[in-house]
Amino acid sequence: MKNTKTTLAGVGAILIAIGGALKAFFDNDPTTNLDLTTTIAAVTAGIGLIWAKDADKTVIETKP
Repeated sequence: MKNTKTTLAGVGAILIAIGGALKAFFDNDPTTNLDLTTTIAAVTAGIGLIWAKDADKTVIETKP
């Protein structure tokens, strides 16, 4: 969790995935199916974004 923007994108992806799954589950429409595969993929992507190491600002200086 080094980059706030990436972490927020991951949390957003997880919330949208869970929200979509809950909407499909509780909408009282028998023709709506819960797509568990897509939900799991989106949550996994969100977890990957949260744990991404894309903003490591460590600079290694070498002396000539």
